[in-house]
Amino acid sequence: MEGVGLAFLALIVLVVIGFSLYRQRQRAANVDLEDKSWLRAPTPEAESTVRTTPVRDFHVHGNEARVSFDVPLPDVEDQVLNELLVDEAVEVVREKRHTLPISDVTEIVVFAGRDDIREIGRTTLPSPGQLPPPMEREVFNLTHIARDPFASQFEVDHTVSYDTAIRVPSDELGPLRDELKLPLGLDRGLRARGVDPDVVSGPEFVLGLLELFGYKVAAQREPDVYMATKANINTFIRTENYRPGDHPELSEQTVRKFVAEFATSGADRGMLISDKYGPFVTHDIEDKDRRIRFITRERSQAFIDSMALG
Repeated sequence: MEGVGLAFLALIVLVVIGFSLYRQRQRAANVDLEDKSWLRAPTPEAESTVRTTPVRDFHVHGNEARVSFDVPLPDVEDQVLNELLVDEAVEVVREKRHTLPISDVTEIVVFAGRDDIREIGRTTLPSPGQLPPPMEREVFNLTHIARDPFASQFEVDHTVSYDTAIRVPSDELGPLRDELKLPLGLDRGLRARGVDPDVVSGPEFVLGLLELFGYKVAAQREPDVYMATKANINTFIRTENYRPGDHPELSEQTVRKFVAEFATSGADRGMLISDKYGPFVTHDIEDKDRRIRFITRERSQAFIDSMALG
């Protein structure tokens, strides 16, 4: 009888173990069928905002948080630009507050400039260490505009809207900036990004505008070649600067090379930017392929005007 009792007990243990394993498998099956969240990769933390205004220095001195921007200031004092930089400095302090303690800070002092670095403004905090509410978007960013002025360039019939220079000057060309009228808002935006519109070349000028309107511009391996990306649309860009002694008009060889490069780039659109004049062949190319645009010297002012209207 004792042997029968032990056998019966062993049978009960096996039944319990089997039922337990069955329940475990059932729970696993239910998880697999009803909730697969355990299979998903962890959601990455949101990336911190990357400030577009270049910061030269940030430190806390007594009750002051001092922020210095590496931006070119205009010759004439621009109070609006100064106030925008003060707003930007508040956001810099907000991002840096975990690096340096600001519990005793009562004032943010802002400096800017290139050769002549000077104080351009300051703001008092509501209370020591307390920052005002964060801004909804970056101060110097036009990404939020409804209409993308760069994309509109590929919708315009340049063969009608523009005229290629009939007579190309035989002497050297002066700085393109001397021929352009830049709206004050765009001037401020470029300066805040560290671009000095008074001294940069035409291509650098346009690339700065691209970034101002929310494009991510990445230099490629080959010199003077970039890829600009926004809203999952890639724009292949080749630039060609005018240098003293150069012929003032783009060569057809350069134009053909750009077209071939774009064709193999895999990009959605292609743009050649130059502060030289454009040859007549550019009209034919744009007429045949609406994905290609040339922003040359004679088109630069109209291009800038479209930025202001965008």
